[in-house]
Amino acid sequence: MRPWIGLTLAILVTLALGGCQRGVDGARILKAEAGDWLTYGRTYDEQRFSPLGQVNRDTVGKLGVAWWAAFDTDRGQEATPLEADGVLYTTTAWSKVFAFDARTGKPLWSYDPKVPGEKGFNACCDVVNRGVALWKNRVYVGTIDGRLIALNARTGAPKWSVQTTDPAQPYTITGAPRAVKGMILIGNGGAEYPVRGYLSAYDAATGALKWRFQMTPNPSGAPDHAASDPIMRSKAAATWGEGAWKKNGGGATPWEAITYDPKTDLIYAGTGNAGPWSDTIRTGAKGDNLFAASIVALHADTGAYAWHYQTTPRDAWDYDAVQQLMTADIMVHRRPRHVVMQANKNGFFYVLDAANGQLLSAQKFVPVDWATRVDLKTGRPVEAPGARYTGEGESHPRSGALGGHNWQPMAYNPKENLVYVPAMVSHGLYGDASGFGFTQGAWNTGMRRMPSGPAAAKLGTPQILAELAKEPPVGELIAWDPSHARPRWSVRYPQSWTSGVLATAGGLVFHAAGHELAAYDAATGKPLWTYDTQADAIAPAMTYEIAGEQYVALMVGYGGAGGMGGDQPRRKGRLLVFKLGGTMIPPAYPAPAETPPLDLTAAEPSAGDADRGGALFDQFCGTCHGGGVFLPNLPRSPAILGQVGFKAIVLGGALKAQGMAPFGRFLSDKDAEDVRAYLLWRAKTDDTARAVATGHAQ
Repeated sequence: MRPWIGLTLAILVTLALGGCQRGVDGARILKAEAGDWLTYGRTYDEQRFSPLGQVNRDTVGKLGVAWWAAFDTDRGQEATPLEADGVLYTTTAWSKVFAFDARTGKPLWSYDPKVPGEKGFNACCDVVNRGVALWKNRVYVGTIDGRLIALNARTGAPKWSVQTTDPAQPYTITGAPRAVKGMILIGNGGAEYPVRGYLSAYDAATGALKWRFQMTPNPSGAPDHAASDPIMRSKAAATWGEGAWKKNGGGATPWEAITYDPKTDLIYAGTGNAGPWSDTIRTGAKGDNLFAASIVALHADTGAYAWHYQTTPRDAWDYDAVQQLMTADIMVHRRPRHVVMQANKNGFFYVLDAANGQLLSAQKFVPVDWATRVDLKTGRPVEAPGARYTGEGESHPRSGALGGHNWQPMAYNPKENLVYVPAMVSHGLYGDASGFGFTQGAWNTGMRRMPSGPAAAKLGTPQILAELAKEPPVGELIAWDPSHARPRWSVRYPQSWTSGVLATAGGLVFHAAGHELAAYDAATGKPLWTYDTQADAIAPAMTYEIAGEQYVALMVGYGGAGGMGGDQPRRKGRLLVFKLGGTMIPPAYPAPAETPPLDLTAAEPSAGDADRGGALFDQFCGTCHGGGVFLPNLPRSPAILGQVGFKAIVLGGALKAQGMAPFGRFLSDKDAEDVRAYLLWRAKTDDTARAVATGHAQ
């Protein structure tokens, strides 16, 4: 055998065993090899633009499925797969990790961190996971229960695991880690409960904590002995008044956006909403509440504060600033600038100087009525009269809690100078809760709840819902020109909750709405190709190349805040991988089983208070079961027919392994029976049209 043949065979065998043989480091990510996708946004700038062009305007019509994989969970699939050295790595709901041969789809290994099912209660918006990070010959994943785990890239065997959060607190991790300068960066979620958000950097080799930056002051006033201490003492602490935030820290969790910029050597982190949502309850309607709803720039090596920009001072509408932070070199006011860009949840598209945070532009990209404009001199929004709610008065900002742009990543085409934003137009319903009491470990938004029991009709709930239904939420793909702060083209969808975006040098933009994946002309928005994915998609597509063939990959499966109560039947997640000339046809999903109405003659009568039970249901159950479609439709569940079985599930945790946490720490026997009375009333009246008008994503 010739030596070079033996060497080639050895390489092929090694790759077949499962990947990353050359290792991934900063130099390789900076080189941005066209055929690979090595980090969450493909490159450190998070532009999600691929220089591959084999699949282009002329050839995209020949795109077909090359291979596909099925997963064992029907919860939301939000991951961006990564590809290195012929291996594709992805995650599914419940923080599971999978590795495939990227050319054939052959499974190489999988890893299940075995997250306890009851931990799903801590996830405000489904047990999702957005992907892994690669560094050297390891794969890194964050888990719903707050762990950061390093895996061997060839075998999937765990190398180390650290608990990044206090396991006694309702923290979660749903975002993808980032690998930077030998460190693994990870944030956390949980601002609705609320917890105190922070960004951590761990040594990639050992798992040792390198630095941490807290995003809100310590409620006790004591130092944290963290990189954030100086700025908390000099600036942030004074921006928080007295209020409910002192119970558990005020939120501001950095649960999604983390971007490293090699040009400035800064890390940009977007922070979530403050908690509770109501600024009156949270902080006495005083102060800006730094660094909630903010873009925070940190020095990469130390985590020390560099600058910040707060998108929504004293946020009262759940306007997180965790949407993707993208860096680019563009023209602004006829001058070349190195910038950070974000299409914020609050409906404004921001362009900031990447070095110092100077605001360069801020324009509405969707209809917004909480603020009229952003003052470029002060950087502050000019709030519209009546936008803030007081007492139990209601406010209906056009961009509700789902936002003008949620977590789904946008993409940038430098050739067109266009940012493609998966936007939505949604409505919110806000009002301070009367008699608010902080409940440790549960949702604490401070929002007034619409009555939902038998007395609801007398108190106006149907009229309020009918008013909101006059303008149902819609989705939109917007091609935004960041240099001139205006749209160039857009596509409207009846679905409000759509996928993330991929842009390529082939002049294409890939975006899914419902169960249709489409490729659009990057310059004009003209649809060029569509494919029925059978199940709705919310994840973004990515692309890679092996042996001269370009592939496009997409995780399919519905969930998250917009899907928990949506109309998507429960369907197990899939990974679909396309190439030109692909001929595979994944099998059709089985028809969803109909859940028939209950035979209420078999129900044990309840003496509970259905009105009170409705309020408890909204507080503790509505996040997962409020829509009554994606997760079990409780008014049609046999579990509500008897007291003993219902309490065993709700209070005792009989189904905790399936993700139903025990609520005995929150609810008494009487509370549980009141909830059962409400559900029996719902079953009797078939009140399935009721839906909570607000939502949130993590």
